Amino acid sequence: MLDKSAPSASVRTSGPLSGFRIVEFAGIGPGPFACMMLADMGADVVTLDRVGAKKSMKSVAGRGRKVIELDLKDKAAIAEVLDLLASADALVEGFRPGVMERLGLGPDVVLARNPKLVYGRMTGWGQEGPLANAAGHDINYISITGALAAIGTKEAPVPPLNLVGDFGGGALYLVVGVLAALLEASKSGKGQVVDAAMCDGAASLMSFFFDMTTLGRWTEGRNQNFLDGGAHFYGVYECACGHFVSIGSIEPQFYALLRQHAGLTDADFDAQMNPKAWPALKEKLKSVFKSKTREDWCKIMEGTDICFAPVLTMSEATQHPHMVARNVFVERHGVKQPAPAPRFSLTPSAVREPEGAEIGAVMKAWKR
Repeated sequence: MLDKSAPSASVRTSGPLSGFRIVEFAGIGPGPFACMMLADMGADVVTLDRVGAKKSMKSVAGRGRKVIELDLKDKAAIAEVLDLLASADALVEGFRPGVMERLGLGPDVVLARNPKLVYGRMTGWGQEGPLANAAGHDINYISITGALAAIGTKEAPVPPLNLVGDFGGGALYLVVGVLAALLEASKSGKGQVVDAAMCDGAASLMSFFFDMTTLGRWTEGRNQNFLDGGAHFYGVYECACGHFVSIGSIEPQFYALLRQHAGLTDADFDAQMNPKAWPALKEKLKSVFKSKTREDWCKIMEGTDICFAPVLTMSEATQHPHMVARNVFVERHGVKQPAPAPRFSLTPSAVREPEGAEIGAVMKAWKR
């Protein structure tokens, strides 16, 4: 339903979003990452950046766009942007609430010019609420959702990079929202605002744990549950070489294989699902894994149903045989980076180069 261009062959390489036009207002973090995904999937993404901004060919999140430099404080430039948006399918912006309105590019103005436009808004706190206009970062947005309090050691929460707020709860929810709104617009002819807030998305990501709490299978706190480092059979262990491995032997049959391959004959390990036994069993497992190197454990466990994997650095990950076989990473301008995901059988995504552009040329190409 979203395909706007007739296929020229049985297999097209332009991506499933070929023919869709998206205007991105330059920012940092989740907005650019979301637009990278849309560009990888074939959308024609134009980034409006400040005058003098330097386009980096090596930027991973900045790949695949046409970049136009504009002074958004110039009324003439705003008029040009409105003309460009009149031919666009979607807009993505990540400013604080009210900034686009003050520029004269708020939803009311833009949708009046282009009623089918999908207006994607990426913020931390959302478009309204007591904190809407406060500054913040990923760590703050996941703090008020219950997510950060559940991650870390017994002593203190540990920030999970900025994966949960910026990219999981932010960028990915923005992409889903924009795609859903594009589907709706293709049916009804009506665009709408997509309010993607990182605190909303991070809270949504916690749905499973709210569910588990309701069922009485989750305790608030850290290192007390089977997925938060509390259980001996689901965690990370240091090896003799100083590197780490991970195991996730939750199911009984997988746990049995762990015991078999690790030589866990001690009857104490029979108490797999007894939380009171976990601390002592974890200490025993620490000693077991410390007895061999990571390479040794990979030879013993990798590829089995133990649910095992070595804990790799980013540079090591690019060389792992599984990742290499699936071409999970590509090299571009001397920079190793993740390839587009997910994969499409009919319309493969592809890494595209960024390029400078003039707004007049883009408007001419986009003229409907």
